[in-house]
Amino acid sequence: MTTALGPTTFDTLLESARTGALGPDPAGRRIAVAFTTRQAVRHDGRGTGYRNEVLSLRLGEAVGSCAVEPGALPDSAIDDCVGADVARLLHHPLLPVRVAALDAYLMHVTPHTPAHGARPAGLPAGTSLEKSRARARVVAELLDVPAGSRVLVVGVVNSLLEALRGRGLDPVPCDFKGGVTEWGDPVVTDALAAAEHCDALLVSGMTLGNGTFEPLRRHALRHGKPLVMFAQTGSAILPRFLGHGVTAVCAEPYPFFWLDGGPGTVHRYGGPAPEGTR
Repeated sequence: MTTALGPTTFDTLLESARTGALGPDPAGRRIAVAFTTRQAVRHDGRGTGYRNEVLSLRLGEAVGSCAVEPGALPDSAIDDCVGADVARLLHHPLLPVRVAALDAYLMHVTPHTPAHGARPAGLPAGTSLEKSRARARVVAELLDVPAGSRVLVVGVVNSLLEALRGRGLDPVPCDFKGGVTEWGDPVVTDALAAAEHCDALLVSGMTLGNGTFEPLRRHALRHGKPLVMFAQTGSAILPRFLGHGVTAVCAEPYPFFWLDGGPGTVHRYGGPAPEGTR
């Protein structure tokens, strides 16, 4: 991605957007629509399920998003966002609102196009599980590590664990909620502690919204480890960190694969050349 400034932290990128250094004055751009998407899923053939909740903000043709823990976002956040100028939301007290606002602004300024470094990957139509597995294959291909490598997976997605094992990699699932995976593997809860014993990191964009992205980015940068982001949250934000600790991004703007059974598209930034077309 072509970027005028080289951000080193999420906060410096946020400040650059606030001052208009990344595009038009955010005070002159207003959010037309603010909404949340709540989802519960249990794929056919899977014994466990999960829930998602996402805040999304519409700015012109762009939609920026930030996932939150279900029930964590107050209803007042929607009222705060709709009709507000982006500059005000970039200073909002709630981090997920700041993330969604920055994502919408950057999507407006630098949409996912080849001119901005995006390489589209098509997801075929199918069931929720088929589309989940197709997305997982695209994400897993962005990891340029040898077979046998230990990969920390922050944000447990069973299809990603399955795809990594299919490539001969050893995933270490991590999530605040802990517990076990579909196959009974223990889920660690301390990402930084687990990262010390892993060769690469595969991390959900949701870490932007809960404040855990920066420590993981710094760890990867300090130790020279590959860090691949799969981003429904912050899909337009995270490509800005390529070369600053992030090695590749699978960017997936709204609407996400789990909302529609038809064909879709995700966007790859960085990483090796794809193993084949989808």
